[in-house]
This record gives sequence, C-alpha cells and structure tokens, in this order.
Amino acid sequence: MKRLVLILACVAMAFSSATLSAQAGKGKGGKPLAVGGSFGDLGNPFFFTMAKGVESAAKKIDPNARVTVLSAGYDLNTQVGQIENFIAEGVDMIILGAADTQGVGPVVKKAKAAGIIVVAEDVNAEGGVDATITSNNYQAGEQGGKYIADRLKGKGNVVIVNGPPVSAVIDRVKGAKDVFAKYPGIKILSDGQNAGGNREGGLAVMTDLLTAFPKIDAVFAINDPTGIGCDLAIKQAKRQKDMFVVGVDGAPDAQVALADKSSTFSASSSQDPFTMAVRGVEIAYDVMKGKAPKNPLILIPVNLITRDNLAAYKGWTKPTN
Repeated sequence: MKRLVLILACVAMAFSSATLSAQAGKGKGGKPLAVGGSFGDLGNPFFFTMAKGVESAAKKIDPNARVTVLSAGYDLNTQVGQIENFIAEGVDMIILGAADTQGVGPVVKKAKAAGIIVVAEDVNAEGGVDATITSNNYQAGEQGGKYIADRLKGKGNVVIVNGPPVSAVIDRVKGAKDVFAKYPGIKILSDGQNAGGNREGGLAVMTDLLTAFPKIDAVFAINDPTGIGCDLAIKQAKRQKDMFVVGVDGAPDAQVALADKSSTFSASSSQDPFTMAVRGVEIAYDVMKGKAPKNPLILIPVNLITRDNLAAYKGWTKPTN
C-alpha cells in the first residue's frame, strides 16, 4: 500500500511538473514573454500595421505574451520616457522605430545594459541595437526620383517635402536627390521643410510651397501620408494640372489615391510593415536564445507602384489573427 501511494505521488509530481512546464512562459525565468514597442506615430497606418505585426509575432511565440506598443508622436523625449518605463518593467525585448536616430542612442545603451534585446525597425537607431530591419530606403528614393525625372523628361521644378530626422527619411531624400543630380534640367526648389511625416503636415507645408513657388512640376514626399496631404493642398489650390506627387510606403490610402484618376498622387515605393515587424520579433527572440543574426542589418527591397501596375499590387501583408 505504501508503495502504491509513493508511486501515485511520483506520478502526481511528474504530472504537476509537466503542467507547469507547459504553462511556463517564454520570457526570462519562465515568465510570459514581455515585449515593448515604441514607434514614430501610430496614427500613421504604416506604424499601426507594424504594431499589429509585433503583437502577432509575440503571441505566436508565447500565447501569454505581454505586449505593449506605444506611439512616440515623433517626439524624442516621449520615446525616451517610454523606453525608460520598459526598462523599469524588465521587458525581454524592445522593438523600436526611432523618433530620432542619434538622439535615442543613450537610452538604447541603458536598455542594453539592463539585458534587454533591442531591435530597430524601419529606421536606424544608435546605442548598439542587436539588429536593424528596414526597407531599402535609399532605393525607395531612387525609384521615386527616377519616376519623376522620366516623367518630366529630365527637366522641371521639383519640391521635396521632408520629414523627421531619422535614417529612413534621410536615405529616401538622398536617393531622390542623387537621381536629380544627374539631370541638369531638374531644379530642386525646396528640400528642407519637415512635414512631420503625416497628412496634416503635408497639407500645411505644401500649401506654403504652392504660395512660394508659382511653378512646380513634381513633388517627392517622404511617405504616403505626407504625399496625400500634399495632394489635398494641390486640389485646394486648384493646381492639379500643374504637377504630380510621388510618395513612399505603398499604403492602403496610397492604393485608393492611385486608383483615383483625379488625384495628383501618382506613384509610391512599397514596403511591408507587418512582415518587417514580425521578422523583428523573431530575430529578437533568436538573440534571447543565443542565436545572433549573421548580418545585423537586414535591408528589404522595395517596388515602385504606379497606376500602370496597381492592379497587380497585393498590398501590405495583413494580420492573420
């Protein structure tokens, strides 16, 4: 009888151990995986979709994962505060869309010193991140610049509606300007106006540019929300026949604008924010397990979407859960 009780006790202990193991999370110390995310502006569909990707990937790794994704509003101080809170909470990983490539460096170092994995998304971040996953933003600028140059037949007045001081924006502008530099007949009227990366900023900056310059032939906007804001300003000024707009993102709103023949929005280099975010979480988790990426910089090619190939464009990858 005593032997039977002992056997049953051992079986119970083994069952209990197996149950606890099955219920254990995949974060530090067997706790649920804790993921913090901070992005430029969740009001931008690009970053909103990226947030969904972070959540989806984390839940796939650990159904009980604790995921917090916040909008920094492209404000460095706000983002620093968010990361400080993540450090205090002891998250396992931070997926970061930097509001300021250089300015975020010190707090990234602090997170790394606390043993937190940090993966940069969409833009570079200083401070020693474990990996950076971004679209080939220089290529996006080149594609937009080449489309403009070809359509203008190498001659015309162009404005570049700029954005926040992050690597993605800087690379896009450089790519476009490098193309324009090959065409002596193309004149850049303005390239220093920061529209904040959003529709409202695009509207405001473009309204000012339309007042300042009586003849504009094309607009290169650093992302689609900015470009759509520029398009609205052009429509309000009734100058649709004078110019066209090129953006970057391949966002759902851009697809709608491209399908609208009355819109001046004419092209966009497409990205895939959901897939980028999923890959970022996967890489961060690999690093947690001791498997660092062979190349910490992962560049994803982009494709130019125009009215001519819009029908074949499948759009951004969407969440499956």
